[in-house]
Amino acid sequence: MNDTEFHKLVDQALMIIEEGIDESGADIEYETTGNVLTLEFENRSQIVINRQEPLHELWLASKSGGYHFKYQNDEWRCTRSGEEFFAVVKRECSVHAGEQVDW
Repeated sequence: MNDTEFHKLVDQALMIIEEGIDESGADIEYETTGNVLTLEFENRSQIVINRQEPLHELWLASKSGGYHFKYQNDEWRCTRSGEEFFAVVKRECSVHAGEQVDW
């Protein structure tokens, strides 16, 4: 994968998160600044998702820990656990929001 393909895939993933949050009705604010998407919750906790261009990875940081995702077989997978990216995002959003967040 080249850098252009990587950025296109990341942009798609971040758009899915933003649209999903809007559709979910959850009280989550989001802001993109540069290569970083920050999700902020009512309790002021945050999830930070950023692109690591040199590694072609997506990184997610939350109060539960840090996760690194690599694009494999048409989806983003955690490099340690193998979990799918959007499943982790939804789970972490639910933890931070104190309620089920799904889209």
